Amino acid sequence: MIPAALPCLAVLAPLDLAVVGISVALLLVVSWVFGREEKDTTDFFLGGRKVPPLAASLSFVATEISALTLVSFPHTAYSENWRWLQFFIGQILARIVVAWLFIPAFYHHNCTSIYQFLRHRFGPQTQYAGSAFFFVTRLLGSGLRLYAASMAVAVILQWPLWTTLFLFTVVSILFIAFGGIKAVVWAGAYQAVVFLSAGVVLILYLLNHIDGGVTAAWQTAQAADKMSIFNFHFSWSDHTIFWAGVANGCFVAMAAFGADQEMVQRLLTVRTARASQKTILSTIITVLPAYWMYLIVGTLLYVFYTNPQTTPPVEAKKVLSHFVLTSLPVGLKGFILAAIILASIDSPLSSLTSSFVTDIYRPLIRRNASETHYLFVSRIGVVAFGLVLVGIAFACTGVDNLVWKAFELVGLPACALLGVFLFGLLTRRTANGSNILAMLTGSIITTALWILIQMEIITLAWTWLIVIGTTITFITAFVLATPGSRPS
Repeated sequence: MIPAALPCLAVLAPLDLAVVGISVALLLVVSWVFGREEKDTTDFFLGGRKVPPLAASLSFVATEISALTLVSFPHTAYSENWRWLQFFIGQILARIVVAWLFIPAFYHHNCTSIYQFLRHRFGPQTQYAGSAFFFVTRLLGSGLRLYAASMAVAVILQWPLWTTLFLFTVVSILFIAFGGIKAVVWAGAYQAVVFLSAGVVLILYLLNHIDGGVTAAWQTAQAADKMSIFNFHFSWSDHTIFWAGVANGCFVAMAAFGADQEMVQRLLTVRTARASQKTILSTIITVLPAYWMYLIVGTLLYVFYTNPQTTPPVEAKKVLSHFVLTSLPVGLKGFILAAIILASIDSPLSSLTSSFVTDIYRPLIRRNASETHYLFVSRIGVVAFGLVLVGIAFACTGVDNLVWKAFELVGLPACALLGVFLFGLLTRRTANGSNILAMLTGSIITTALWILIQMEIITLAWTWLIVIGTTITFITAFVLATPGSRPS
C-alpha cells in the first residue's frame, strides 16, 4: 500500500538548517519588535492591557497546543485511537464557565496575578497558598512539555537530550526576559500559525504517500479501530469512557483556564472583561481543528507503518520524530523540526515569574521598592525558573504516554487550586487560614488515591482524581469557613 520510506539523512541539509534558523530568528524578531520599552511590571506581565484579542486568542491556542500536542497526540492516535476528543467536550464546557464566572472577577479586582483575587476575596494567606500550588502545578506540566519537545528534537537531530534541553531553555529565557508578556503573546500568535501549517503539511504529505490516498487510509484505520471517539459504557476504572473524559476535561480545563496564571495571563492582556470573554470562547473553534489535525497525523502514521517495507519506531512515543528523520524530504524536514522547536520555546517562565513577584516577592520580601527593581527581579526569576524546568524535564525521561501523564499528574495539585477558586466565586462565606487546610486536604487525599492506583490496590481511573480532589477541597473550605457577607 505504501512505498518505502525515503533514506535517512543523519545530518540536516543546508535548506533544512536555513528553514529552522529563519523560523527561530523570526521568533526573536517578534520578541524584539513587540517587547520593547518595558517600563514597569504592568507592561512586563500584562502588556499594558493593549494586546489585540486576535493575538491573545492565537497565543492562548499556542500555549494550549504546545509541544505536548505536536509530539504526544500523534503518538496517542498511532498507539490507541481518537478518544481524547471526549476530553475536549469537557474543555468546551469549562471555557464557558471560565468566561462567565472567572474572568469578570479578575477584571473587577484589576488582577495582575489571578491569585490577587484570592487575597481580595479571602486574605493574604490564601493568596500565598494559591500561588504556591500554582508553582507545583505549572512546573509539573511545563516540565513534561519541555521533555516532549526536547526528546522529539533530540531524535531528529541525533543529539543528546541534555543538549536540546539546554538550547531551548536558553532561547526561552532570552526572549521572555527581554520582552515580557507582549513578546510571549505575539510570539505565541506566530507559533500558532506555524503549528497549524505544520499539521496541514504532514497530513497532505502522508496522504500523498499512501497508495489509494484517503480511501485506503480510512479503510485501514477503520479496520484497526483507530478512529473510535466515543465510549459510552460506564466503569470507575476505565479512563477512556465518555463520562470520565468529559468530567476530567471539564475540571482540568477549569483549573488550567481559570486557576492557572500561565493560561489566564493571556486573557488579562486585552482591554476589557468582555473582550477577554470573547477571546476564550473564540478558542473553541481554533483549538479543536489543531487537536483533530494531530490526531489525524497519528492515524496516518499508523497506516504508513503498516507497510512491511517501512521501519516503525522502536518506541511509539517517538513516532513523529522517527518519521521526520527517516521519511520527510529536505525542506519539509526543516519546517516540521522548526514547528517542534517553536513549540518547545514555551512561556511558563513569564507566568511563574509574574506570580512569584506579585504574590510572594512584592508583599513578603521587598515592599515599596521601585518598579525598576521589580522589573529586574522579574528577569532574574525567568532565569531561575528556567533552570528548575530543566531538572523536571530530565526527571520525565521514563514517561511513556505524555499526554495522559500530563493530565494525570497536573490534576493532583490543580484540584486544590480549582476548589478554592470555586469556593470563592460560588459562595459568600469568609475564610483565610482554613483555606490552606482545605487545599492541603484535597491534594493529599488525591495524591494518596493516585499512589493506591499506581500500586494497583484500587482500580479507580485517574480521570476521576481531579473531580474528587476539587470536591473535597470545596466542601472542606465551606465547612471550615464562617457564614458572612462576601467581600466586594
